[in-house]
Amino acid sequence: MSDSNIVQFWKMHGLGNDYVVIDNRDGKICDQKASVLAKKLCERRFSVGADGLLLVCGSKEADVKMRIFNSDGSEAEMCGNGIRCFSKYCYEMAVFKKSAFQVETLSGIKNVWLTLNSYDEVVLVRVDMGAPNWNCKSIPMIGEDTCIDSSLTVNNKEVYNVTCLSMGNPHCIIFVEDVNKTPVDCIGPLVENHKFFPKRTNVGFVQVINENELMVRVWERGCGETLACGTGTCAAVAAANKLDKVGDKVTVHVLGGNLQVKIDEKNHLFLSGAAEKVCQGTLFGENY
Repeated sequence: MSDSNIVQFWKMHGLGNDYVVIDNRDGKICDQKASVLAKKLCERRFSVGADGLLLVCGSKEADVKMRIFNSDGSEAEMCGNGIRCFSKYCYEMAVFKKSAFQVETLSGIKNVWLTLNSYDEVVLVRVDMGAPNWNCKSIPMIGEDTCIDSSLTVNNKEVYNVTCLSMGNPHCIIFVEDVNKTPVDCIGPLVENHKFFPKRTNVGFVQVINENELMVRVWERGCGETLACGTGTCAAVAAANKLDKVGDKVTVHVLGGNLQVKIDEKNHLFLSGAAEKVCQGTLFGENY
């Protein structure tokens, strides 16, 4: 079989939020094929299994470009856990050998810093996730101004106080008393597909522990509930800070572990966390 029919991949995760990562700088996987491939590879038990597919692409604006396809085949603008996995892959696969670089995404260029161990392996990734955008039209969400601690009627009966924002992708944050007792799998899809969100939305359920800690569960658009969500973590911190529930340095407990978020004087959120390689493999011919 010729090399043109073979594709190498890594399986990776960021606190259990898992991805298949492929170097596509040669453009072998076209847009239409990428969507179909994501659905095929991400199917659990019958395939590799993942929350999404990450493609390494060339960029004219940054060191490299990241494209993200959810498990349902839809393309996402940005992913905090994904970009950490992507960055580790790029360094350890020698796409480039820099510990500080820029990644082009659909939500703009992101600055990334790597922490390396004595074996030249990436053990921690810090990402400048940018500043949150509160404007409804930018999220996008139906409305003229902002949606801060506002009422949202779901399923024509339940009313939730929500805070909505964009971290390069849409998020709807709901503060709850006990996140572990919240029916995320019931409320999540109803809010994700609410008529107020023309491109659907990620839904974050947030419990405030104290001014320095949050517990978060996220129903991700196009994936369902995941063990961790980087942009969802940042959205939760941004919303909690906006409502004076937390300060500017927050540890966020997600199902897969802990993430650190710091807000700087420009309101940029810096997300820090690990990324892990699970395994690597090869796709042959009809498999992609």
